[in-house]
Amino acid sequence: MFGGQVAAPINSPHLRRSGSRAVVSDLGAELGNGVENSYVHPLEINGSKNASIPLVTAAIVPSPTLLWRFKVLLFLLWGFICGKTGWQSVMRMSADLRDLFLYEAFLYYNPLLLVTTMVWLWGINLWVFSRSNINYAKIFDLDQNHLTHREIWKCATWMTIIVPTSMTAYLYLYSNGEVSLAASQPVLLYFAVVMLLIFPFDIFYFSSRYYLLRALWRIVLPLQAITFSDFFLADILTSMAKVFSDIERSVCRMVHRQVATIAWDIGERSALLNALKYSTAVPVIFLSALKYHVLPESWTNFYRPLWLLSSVLNSLYSFYWDVARDWDFSSFARMFKFNKSHLYSHLLHGRTWVYFWVIGSNLILRCTWTYKLSAHLHNNYLTVFTIAALEIFRRFQWIFFRVENEWNKINSRPNMQLSMNDPSDDEVKLLSSSAGYNV
Repeated sequence: MFGGQVAAPINSPHLRRSGSRAVVSDLGAELGNGVENSYVHPLEINGSKNASIPLVTAAIVPSPTLLWRFKVLLFLLWGFICGKTGWQSVMRMSADLRDLFLYEAFLYYNPLLLVTTMVWLWGINLWVFSRSNINYAKIFDLDQNHLTHREIWKCATWMTIIVPTSMTAYLYLYSNGEVSLAASQPVLLYFAVVMLLIFPFDIFYFSSRYYLLRALWRIVLPLQAITFSDFFLADILTSMAKVFSDIERSVCRMVHRQVATIAWDIGERSALLNALKYSTAVPVIFLSALKYHVLPESWTNFYRPLWLLSSVLNSLYSFYWDVARDWDFSSFARMFKFNKSHLYSHLLHGRTWVYFWVIGSNLILRCTWTYKLSAHLHNNYLTVFTIAALEIFRRFQWIFFRVENEWNKINSRPNMQLSMNDPSDDEVKLLSSSAGYNV
């Protein structure tokens, strides 16, 4: 657990007196040679004290395992303190005030908690890609300084610590009547996040932050060439629509002191169909909003069936796009052809149940996400939070197969060129028969 004894260097300041020479001689020198001004320990040899050796300093080096356990212990202790403090702060209030209090707390911190979850899951994505020998850096056109899964997890760890700590401070200060200090907690946190992203100096993964900001700029203002990484990031941001909606409301409340796009080319048919996919959500939102503006009989007899129909249409179209376009599972029969290596990469080693699971769960979670657009869930923040978290999980598993599909496309290009140059089976038979006649 601890390191053994190591000899200190000759010029170590810890083994010198002021104005004296080095107290430890060269380890290659003989022990019999004397060293001026050195400290020695007498050692009895055969009953006499006429032998002595230099003092060897023992350096204590903590074990990495011990350090890791200590960090885990501190993390658990921090989690216990935050949980206990937050629970006591909430229970200190009356039942009527508690609901409003929790709603505001979730409004400010729910988006950042979901973003933190997404960062953790993205680290898992990169970890699987690296173990599966998928060159995701090539797919996303990353430079040599791109973040690995370990660095992503390090960022997620700090986010996991900072966001709940700020939330706990908000709960504690609000419940104790310190409204001004409580209101400053989410404001400072959001301000810190923005400043961290746009900080112009070369610290805290500057190249990766710059890469992210450039991709976001191309998504918002698609005046440049759009790359695969831009489409990929836009799809992920689509799954975080609830996150950005809550961020917008939170920022508006902060500004007013009330605290405590698709990038497509017209000439490309696929982009137009993709735009149509997003447009199918508009009738769902519109009809859902009508619920509180029409008579109950009209809603039940006319508008509700239309809402259900538009919800099913949006869910099925989005599900089709995931399976047929993003993952290229154009034929479900292909799942029974894992013996053909050119049909699937070795990302998940051709396990049939994995593909059945991702298709089935994606369909269910697509329907769940559409249900989230229902207006009656507006004040049910726990249900909305759960559905938003499930959508992030759906996007997390979507990433594996979306990247796998792109990796297959990259690897299939040279294989296709080689196969075009290879002779066909008929040509091989003809050449073999010709060779037989020549003999």
